[in-house]
Order: sequence, then C-alpha cells, then structure tokens
Amino acid sequence: MEKKKTGQTVASVILKILVVIGAVSGTIMSAEAGKDSFMGGRAVFMYFTIQSNIVVALISIVGLVFMFRKMNGGRIEQIIKLMGASAISLTGLVFCFVLAPTLAGEAWKLQNVITHVLVPGCFVADFFVSDNKEPFRREDSIWVVVLPILYVIYAGIGYANDLHFSEETTYPYFFLNWGSKAGAFGFVNELPFFGCVWWILGLTVLMLLLGLGYISIANVIYNKRYNKPAPKPIKKKDWFRFE
Repeated sequence: MEKKKTGQTVASVILKILVVIGAVSGTIMSAEAGKDSFMGGRAVFMYFTIQSNIVVALISIVGLVFMFRKMNGGRIEQIIKLMGASAISLTGLVFCFVLAPTLAGEAWKLQNVITHVLVPGCFVADFFVSDNKEPFRREDSIWVVVLPILYVIYAGIGYANDLHFSEETTYPYFFLNWGSKAGAFGFVNELPFFGCVWWILGLTVLMLLLGLGYISIANVIYNKRYNKPAPKPIKKKDWFRFE
C-alpha cells in the first residue's frame, strides 16, 4: 500500500511540473507568435485559454508546495482543483471541437497543442491522481461554472466598450460575438450558427455535466482508496459551506 502511495505521489508531482512548464512555455510561445497569429501577441492574456492555463499552473504550484510541506488544503483546495480541472477541460474541448475546425492548418501549431491539449490533459490526470482527503458532494458541481461565467462577463464588458481582442475583433471567440448575424438569440446557417445566449447556455450545461462526471469519477477513486461511501446530498442553504 505504501509503495502504491509513493507511486501516486511521484506521478502527481510529475504531472504538476508538466502543467507548470506547459502553461508557461505555451503562454510565452503564444505571445511571441505575433498579432497576426490566432490568440497571439500582447492580447494573449485576454483569452480564456491563457487565463485558464495560468490558473491551473498556479494551482499546481500551490499543490507542489502543499505536498512538500505536507500541508492539507482540505475541502477548499479540492473545490479549487475541481474548478481548475473543469475550466481547463473547457479550454481543450472548445478548441478541439469548436475552434480548430475553423482555423485550418493554423490550429495545430505547437503553442496551441501545448495550451489546449497537453496542459488540460496533464491537469485533469493529476486531478484524479491527487489524493483527496474527502469525497466530493454532487452539489459541488455548481462551482465549475464560476470561472467561465466570470469570463463571459469580462468579454461582454469588453465588447460593449469596444475592447479589441485582436486588430479586427472586439470579441475573443466567434461564439461571443454579440454583433454577429445571429446576435443574442438568433439562428443562421453560417458561423456562429447560434446566438451568443444559446452558446453560453449550451456551454454552461456542458460544464455542469462535466463537473458531475468528474465528481463521480473522483468519488469512485476515493471509495477504492479509503473504502468509504460518498456523502449524502446537503441542503441548499449549506451549499457554500466549506468545512
């Protein structure tokens, strides 16, 4: 059992280091790619991709510190890791299945592979490898929509104030272009196909399902490690308690 625990710890350390290295190198490469490249130049930090990469890199750094100092962040740490895993998964999924098909050969440049595939894969793997001290509750899934919603608000404010994410656009991604032919609630037979509100609702549902899925898998792993059942659902008034 101790040998298995050691292997798990080593794997978690390696994955965390890969996340940090990938996020840092991917961000630098994206910034140096230039303003004419997808998500490149000085505006790189305005995109959810880079912001989520930075978030998971910081979570991984703190996780390494906790591991080497034998500290336990408890339930708050687990919720933050869940939020990070879901946010970086959204980054990967949206890029691979929504954005990449519209970018042709530019999609799979090295910096895009690192920030949209390598970093998400390593962080999600570490999320399941890491040793959670207690199981998640189903209600914890609500936290996974916090970071994406904050970004939607940020992008919306930027659009309203004519903030340029590139030289030609005042929105970060085509599905957050409130001035498109689809507008907020419309439907068209070309990009973005659906209005921004429908995209936001759809991605929100995706995030909640993703959160529930991650929680279920994490709890199965927890049960096998500690032979303990998952906790019962809590009352709504206690959803935001962390003890």
